This record gives sequence, C-alpha cells and structure tokens, in this order.
Amino acid sequence: MLRDPAEGPGPAPAAAPVRPPPPAVLEPPRPVARQAATVHVVGFWKRGAAAAIDLAGVAPLAMLIVLVVGKLAGVSLPQRVGLLDVDMWIDLVLATDPALVMALTLFAGIGLVYLLVSQIALGRTLGMRVLRLRIIDVYGDPPSPARCAARCAGYLAGVATLFLGFLWMGFDSEKRGVQDWIAGTYVIRA
Repeated sequence: MLRDPAEGPGPAPAAAPVRPPPPAVLEPPRPVARQAATVHVVGFWKRGAAAAIDLAGVAPLAMLIVLVVGKLAGVSLPQRVGLLDVDMWIDLVLATDPALVMALTLFAGIGLVYLLVSQIALGRTLGMRVLRLRIIDVYGDPPSPARCAARCAGYLAGVATLFLGFLWMGFDSEKRGVQDWIAGTYVIRA
C-alpha cells in the first residue's frame, strides 16, 4: 500500500530489538606481584649474642621471683651448696630436689613468657633489638601469635635435645634452628 505524502509521516518503522552486549568474560583478579625483598638471615653467633643480652636482662628478675616464691612456699636449696660444687648439683638433680625443680620450672616459665610476649608484641626480643635483628615468617611478614607460640615450643624442643636444636643453626644451610623450622620463621637483619 502506498501512502499519501499529505497525510504526514506514517508510523515509525519497527526498530530492531536492542540486545545487550555480550557479557565480558570475567577474569579473576590477578594477584599483585610483590617484589621479593632481599633479606640477610642471621647465623649462630649473632643470635647467641642476642640471647646472652636477653639472659642478662631476664635472669636477675627471674632469680628474684624464684627466691620470693621459694620463701613463700618454704622451700630452699641446702645452704651448703656452692655455685661450683658440681657433685652436689648433680646429686640434687638426680634426687629431684623440690627446690631445684621449682626453681628451674619457674625460671623456664618466666623466660618463655618473656620470649612469647616480646615476639608477639615487637616481633623480636630486646637482645634482638639491640643487635638490629627481627623475626619474620616464611612470607616475609611479622610472625603471628600462633607462630610465636610454636616458636616457644621449639625452644623447649631445643633444650630437650641437650641444646642441639640451637647448635643446628651453625650447620643449617638456611641458618635456622629447630624453633625456626617448627614455627616457619627466620631471623634476619632489620
């Protein structure tokens, strides 16, 4: 049918249906590439020096607490024991003297609490801070509280192996002790 031009424009031609564009293929976000930082793992001697600084700070406080608790509990070492009297110390250890057991347990507990709190709060002990060392996990981040707790358990394992767990650092290619292997940590220069 023909249309008369005088009638004006006719109905608009039917428009093609509008289709949405094809959905874009959603790619998972790419992980941000973190450049690996260069770290210098610290060996046996520097870590031993940091431990000596820590021991010099914690030992007097621990001894004071042991003496106070011993007086309150009514237990003390025999007065005739000299510091260099090795035979007497061996006898006390073999006899599991209650005063000695209490003193060693308290001393170890105080030391472990110090290590745990300082590693969680600061990522290093005070001796490590003096020597500019810090603890990192295998990803380069500060250790989590769980890793710090595992590290403290590793210290007990190092002592239980007659300190071989600590000497291990001197021979390990990654300069890690048993506590580092258990917790998945490294000690590096800060």
